[in-house]
Amino acid sequence: MNCKPVVFCATLFAAACVLSGCSKPAPPEEPLRAVKVMTVAEDAQRSSAEYSGEVLARVESRLGFRVAGKIIRRSVELGQRVRAGEVLAQLDPQDYKLSEVAARAQLAAAATNRDLAVSDYKRYKDLRDQNFISSAELERRDTTLQAAQAQWDQAQAQLSGQGNQASYTTLVADRSGVVTSVDAEVGQVVAAGTPVIRVAQDGPRDVLFAVPEDKVQLVRMGSVAEVRLWSTPRTLQATVREVAASADPVTRTFGVKLALEAQDALPLGATVSVTAAAFGHGGVAVMKLPTSAFFLSGNSSAVWVLDKASMTVKLTPVEIATADGNDVVVRSGIAPGMQVVSAGVHVLQPGQKVSLYQAGRAQAPAAPASAAVK
Repeated sequence: MNCKPVVFCATLFAAACVLSGCSKPAPPEEPLRAVKVMTVAEDAQRSSAEYSGEVLARVESRLGFRVAGKIIRRSVELGQRVRAGEVLAQLDPQDYKLSEVAARAQLAAAATNRDLAVSDYKRYKDLRDQNFISSAELERRDTTLQAAQAQWDQAQAQLSGQGNQASYTTLVADRSGVVTSVDAEVGQVVAAGTPVIRVAQDGPRDVLFAVPEDKVQLVRMGSVAEVRLWSTPRTLQATVREVAASADPVTRTFGVKLALEAQDALPLGATVSVTAAAFGHGGVAVMKLPTSAFFLSGNSSAVWVLDKASMTVKLTPVEIATADGNDVVVRSGIAPGMQVVSAGVHVLQPGQKVSLYQAGRAQAPAAPASAAVK
């Protein structure tokens, strides 16, 4: 008997059994994913624009010397409080003192010439009274006296001017305040009028903030705005007192100054949040969705819209208008009455079947995959 066919068939049967035992079982069907949905409806937009501002002094002076010279001393530091009349800096006064000495010598010479002219005029007047000289000669002496008096007046004015020049080498604070900037150091040669010390004067405070070009026309003089400190929940009322007439050449924004009340002594340089009623959008009907409802599809935003008939989701592109607190205002792409998935948007696929999430009901866990038979 030929046993080869029997052995061959047995071998094929054994191989088939081994292959059937090692193959992976079919994966189980994916369970329905429960999603949270919300119905799109129109709502009133209540947000208002908020800007960052800085507290500044109402008056801030850039103080400089009225004469040129070399700085030999600076008596204040940044942030130091100064009183009116306190010395801030000093120039080298030696040249101006020498000029004052020269002006004093010229005044002495002019005084001598004037005294001599007075004596001559008196003597010639006596001679004229005795008819020893003519009236023309006396008039010449009178003219000489007047010229000498004018020279003395000129020398006196020059001496006063040189004295003032010498006193201008000392820079003093004209008002009490706080030093907010030091623009020159000891040893530096400055020209007349060059800012050396900047002092924020004590008194009323302002809040300075910038608004874009499309919002500046909404700002009205005297309108009210709320000012809130970043460090504390304290809220203050302020009024618009100044609006820039031209835009900043770099930022292209317009500066707005708010006047604080006299009793609201906020620290200089403090950062505040400004909320102006003129920038609000209250009462405008819009469609709003939470940020968790949006899905990034390529370079555009989209949401998952639920088809209740088939209980499947469809990816729908939308156009975002702006933000309203923690919500997002949608300009187009959805309509009132649509049901939009509000959570779990990143695990969905187009056309995927879903079920509605019900709070308090535990979801059945997915069946674990069977291990491969080795």
